[in-house]
Order: sequence, then C-alpha cells, then structure tokens
Amino acid sequence: MLEFQPGKYRRTIIRLWRTIGIGLGLFILYIVAVSFNFFWLFGGMPDLKTLENPKSELASELISEDGKSLGKYFFENRTQIDISQISPNLIDALVATEDARFVNHSGIDPRSLLRVFKGVVSGNSSSGGGSTLTQQVAKNLFNTRSEEFEGLLGKIPLVRIVIAKTKEWILSVILERKYTKQEIMQMYLNTVSFGNNTYGIKVAAKTYFNKEAWDLNVTEAALLVGMLQNPTLFNPLRFPTNAMNRRNTVLAQMTKYDYIPREDFERYKEKPLGIDFNVEGHNTGLAPYFRESMRGYLKSWVKMYNEEHDMNYDLYTSGLRIYTTIDSRMQRYQEDALTEHMKGQQKLFDEHWKGRNPWSFDNGKEIPGFLTTAARRSPHFISLKRDLGEEEAWKIMRKPYKMKVFSWNGEKEVMMSPIDSIAYYKRFLRAGMMSMDPRNGHVKAWVGGINFKYFKYDHVKQGSRQPGSTFKPFVYVSALDKNFLTPCDHVTDAPIYFGPSDGVPGGWSPKNSNNKYSYQSLSLRQALGKSVNTVSAYLIKMVKAKTVAEYAHKLGITSKLQEVPSLCLGISDVSVFEMVGAYSAFANGGHRTEPMTILRIEDRYGNVLQEFFQKQNQEISENMAYNMLYLMRGAVEDPGGTAGRLRQYGVTEGNEIAAKTGTTSNYSDGWFMGMTQHLVSGIWVGGEDRSIHFRTIAYGQGGRIAMPAWGMFMQKVYKDPTLVQYRKEPFKKPENYVRECGGVSTDSTDTYVPPSRSDDEGVLF
Repeated sequence: MLEFQPGKYRRTIIRLWRTIGIGLGLFILYIVAVSFNFFWLFGGMPDLKTLENPKSELASELISEDGKSLGKYFFENRTQIDISQISPNLIDALVATEDARFVNHSGIDPRSLLRVFKGVVSGNSSSGGGSTLTQQVAKNLFNTRSEEFEGLLGKIPLVRIVIAKTKEWILSVILERKYTKQEIMQMYLNTVSFGNNTYGIKVAAKTYFNKEAWDLNVTEAALLVGMLQNPTLFNPLRFPTNAMNRRNTVLAQMTKYDYIPREDFERYKEKPLGIDFNVEGHNTGLAPYFRESMRGYLKSWVKMYNEEHDMNYDLYTSGLRIYTTIDSRMQRYQEDALTEHMKGQQKLFDEHWKGRNPWSFDNGKEIPGFLTTAARRSPHFISLKRDLGEEEAWKIMRKPYKMKVFSWNGEKEVMMSPIDSIAYYKRFLRAGMMSMDPRNGHVKAWVGGINFKYFKYDHVKQGSRQPGSTFKPFVYVSALDKNFLTPCDHVTDAPIYFGPSDGVPGGWSPKNSNNKYSYQSLSLRQALGKSVNTVSAYLIKMVKAKTVAEYAHKLGITSKLQEVPSLCLGISDVSVFEMVGAYSAFANGGHRTEPMTILRIEDRYGNVLQEFFQKQNQEISENMAYNMLYLMRGAVEDPGGTAGRLRQYGVTEGNEIAAKTGTTSNYSDGWFMGMTQHLVSGIWVGGEDRSIHFRTIAYGQGGRIAMPAWGMFMQKVYKDPTLVQYRKEPFKKPENYVRECGGVSTDSTDTYVPPSRSDDEGVLF
C-alpha cells in the first residue's frame, strides 16, 4: 500500500508552478522580443501611426455630376463601404462560418486554437482554422508576412509562420482595444479578396450579382462568404459545383447557430447560384474614352499635388474620389445614339465597297502596298522585327491563329492572321462625339470611338481631322466683327480667284460642292445655311486668313492653323474637343468658356483636396454671338439648309437649333456641330486613314454620315423628364438687341431685311 507523502506532493506542485512561471516569463519575453524586433531577428512591426490609421489599397473612382460611378483606376479593385450598408444576411453568414465567438473574444480565441491543436494531433484537418476575424484583418491590413516585416529568423520556413502568427496575435489585441467590433468587421469586409481582382464586399456584390451589398439575399451572402476560404477553388464561374457545396456548408453553419430555420435551409440549399457576373475593368462601364483621357491628367495632378503639399497620394491605391462634369444619363444616351448610328453607317459602307478594298486614291483606284505599309507601322510588327528579325516577323504576321474580333453583332471568334486583322479593322468607320453646357463649360458626354476595347484611339481630344465647312462660322464672325459686313448683307455666289498677291503663287479658285455657281445674290444666312464655298472664300479674301485664324484661336481653337485662303474651307486639323469649346462662345453670349471636366477631387475620407472652377472670357459681343446663332439657324430652318433633315427626328418643333455640317473634299471627314440654348455638341465620322471613305457626297457628306447621331442623341435627351434644363426652347436674345443693319429688334421672327435698300443694294461681289 502506497503511503501519501505531503512533502513530495508539495515539491511537485512547486516545480509545476515554477515551470509554468518560467514558461510564462519566456513567452512574455518572446512577445516583447517580437514586438521590438530584438537583434533584428523577428522583423519590424507596423508603427503606431499605421495602427491608428490602417490603410489598404483603394481604387480611385470617377463620379458623374449626377452621382453615378463612371469607373475606377486601380491595381486591386477595391471600394470601401460602411457596415450600415451591408446586408445583415452577410454579417450572419460571416460570423457563423468564420468566427462564431467574434463578439466574445478579444482578438484571440483560445477555444479555436485548442480545436486546431486537437486537429493537428488527431490528423483531422477539417476541425477548422484558429484565426479570428480580427487576426485576418491584421494580416490583410498590415501584410505581416511580406518581406518588409521579415527578420533574420524569417528565412526559416516554419519559424517564419510562427513569427507571423505571433505578430497577428499582437496586432489583433491592439485592434480590439482601438476599434469596436463593428469597425473591425467593416475593415474585414473592405479588405478581403473574392477572386477575379475583386476586393471588398461592395465590389464583390456588384461583380457576382450586379447588386449593392445591402441587397444580398441569404443564398447570395452565403456564396460570397463561402468563397473567402479559397476564392480560386470556390470560384462559381470556374468551379460551380465546388461553389455550390461550399455555399451549402455556410448555410448549414447559419442553421447551426440559429441564423436561419432548418426548413429554410432545406429550401435554400436547392437554389441555383444565380450568378450575374459583371467584371469591372478599364474596358467596361460608362465613358471609357473619357476615363482614359482623364487618366493622364490625373496622374500629373497627383504628382503635382504631392510635390506642393508633401503628400504621397497614388491614383491607383489612394481611393481618391474624382467628381466630374459628365452626366451619366446624357453619356448613356450619346453612347447609345452613336452606336445605333454607326452600326447603320457601317452597313452602308460595307455595301458601298462590296468586293473591293476601301483604301483608295481620289480616283477610286486601290492604293498599292497599303496593308504592307500599315503592317510595318503596327506595334506588333515593330516588336517582332526587333526580337526576331524582319523575315521571321513577316512569317508570324501572315500566320493565322484563333482570335476574338469586334463586330457590330457582338464579339466573335475567328481564324485570322495579324495582317488580316489589320485589313479587317481598317474597314471600320470611326467616330468621336462630345457635348458641353456652354454656360459653365461642363462637358456632359464624351464618346471617343465606337468600342473602347478594340479601338483605343480617342477621336474627341486625341485625334484631329480637317473640319471642312464647320470651320466657316469663324470666317463669318471675323468679317462681321471687323465690320466688313452686316448680317443683312448679301454676297453673290460667283467664282473667287486667289493669286500671287493673296499668297497663292499657282492660283486657286474654290468650287462649290456641286461644282457649279448659281450667280445668285445670297444673304449671309442663306450662304452659311447652304454652305456655299464661294461666299466663304469671298469673306476670307476680304478679312485675310491671318485674321480668321486669330478669331478661331481666341474663341477656343488651340491647334495650329495654316494662314492661307483655303483655311476658309477647313483644311487645318482640329479636334472635336476644340470645336465644341469654340462653338460654345456663340451659345454663351460671346464668352469663351474652356471645356471643364472635373469639379473637385476628394481623398478617401471626403476631404476636398482641390476644387475646379470655370474659366470664361468675353471674346465677341453678346449681339455678335446672337447674330452668329441666327445665321447658323438657317441650316436647319431655311429651304436648302444642310441640316434640314433634323426635322425627321422631332427635335426642331418648338425649338431653335443653330447648326453647321462639314465635309472634306474627298469625303474623308464628315462633321456636324449642333447648338441648342444650353447644349453644344460636335461629332466627327471617318475612316482611320484619310484614304478610307465613301466615294460620293450622297453618302459621305456630314449631314448624312454624322448629323443623324446628333438627332438621335437629342431625341433621347428631350424625352428624359429629369433633364428639363435642356428642354426645347429659343436661344436667349440679348436685352435691347440691336440689329447690325439698324433698328432695335422688336419682332420674334428675326428675319434680316435691310431697311430702305433696293434689291441691288448691299449685294457684294
């Protein structure tokens, strides 16, 4: 029989407590050593400032003037959201699955750690993980496993994991002391990855279900929470069966913890995934050409702001909120109108050139070697030639392979060589369109092309082309403002000759579009409305090309202009952006208003970094601006006007529209400029190369190839009851408007009839 020995028992207890004390002391020393990176063995910890203001990469967002998201700039597509905007279904699913005792622990859950330990000992890996949501927040926010926080011991694989876990425990305790449970939950849901370059619950809800996070139902919430364990393995697009099983596991956990009744679980687990996938990228969403145009400016702005204020903002990671002047409704209408119009024009173009290649000389003959030259200039060929040599480069350029290409009936997969691809895309007509409110310069819509994914070149600001007759209003306003003419005067449609004394050594006499002269006496309104070339030539001969160029520049044209007589027919390249800005002076009482695209820029917390304001300057008188509107209304209102077809779109009745069409001599460029009281728009249509165009004026004129898109766009604007500020109405007449030909305007018709003149008086040759 064993005898109980009190002294021996006491010594055992003492040794046990001593061992526990030593172990506890060593553990505390270890924690302190890790916290302070003792002898650089453990790697650094995030500093106190970082802990107090934890940051993650946030996409910077472009926001329309009416409060809609236009798109983002990001490396990681992540947008913050407040916990109050997240569906309770998702919170319940997350807690039930990832951290059932989230509200009870202080950052570290001993029961979970014990469960993990038992699982390791028993070999049962399905017993679950030991990381709490707070620990996962610490790992996501501070990236403790990166090289930045790696010490000398971090080179040892197992030791590296232990040290990283220790740091996450320390950070978890600190986070629990500094933040509420709701704030920690919000941090977690704003930082986790859901695959497909989707970060945070706001973006995930939009990407997988095209919903706001608040609208997620139980099964949708369960699917997203289930993906958190392994976004690749449980990706519903690639592995729908895995995703379904994992979703049902989450639903089972919600049942286990009484978030949903058992009978609901049985019903929910049979439901389909219901995915409505909408991946957000730089090629998708509203206004992609505008977003890309703004990218370069915003990167420069960020750099300048950082230098001036000693900050460290980044366009792709700092979560800037950029409020723009774009109206999402008008942007959508313009994109839809241009798509509808260009789809029809492309069909006509294909039929027009059926069986032939459209790259041709003015005489209609195909340009030899056109594709070879185009291929040589392509970035793909230049890269191949540099790396492999010219001979091998041509072999690759001629070898067919499977590729996806753009078509007006949707993206399609074809077998095509790179050089065939060049030929395929050269056949497409391109376009650029922009609208602006002349009162404040706010750009309301910007469509730089027919499809941003396949045609990156922006034809609003990046591209410049000959404006043709849309340049003529600058000729007319020069003559009127210099008092060479009044709006009541007439000019005869007759040949005008320019010789050596005019700076044209070989001589030049411009022709009208029909190659005929009517020899009729035309009012300036008739001449501009019918776009008579000889009258524009007569005016520039009077005022000189230098004066016309000066007026165009002061009204808003920034491109270099050739100061030659043919400038009156629009031979110098300009952009849609410039033309809309310059025309706005006519609609804004003579004030040149620079196009404005950004209202303000805020940081991620809503602090305003900079506000932007309109820039205006009076360049012509209010009366003169109104005179020009009157003259340009002739294109729409008068018989024979080049914009008369606008009536078929229902936009002219009860409305005043000042307009000008433009067509270059070989129909390479078709333009239309349209103005209403509060909206100025411009559109260009043509081929990528000037040698690609319609062969006849019936198809190639601006009134046919460009103008209908404006009519379709304005139809949609006028039908929208939320856009009442752009409703149909007359142009605002200046107070005490005085006619240039004498007398005060008292009537509403504004027909210019010279007082006390015979029919022959005022006729200029």
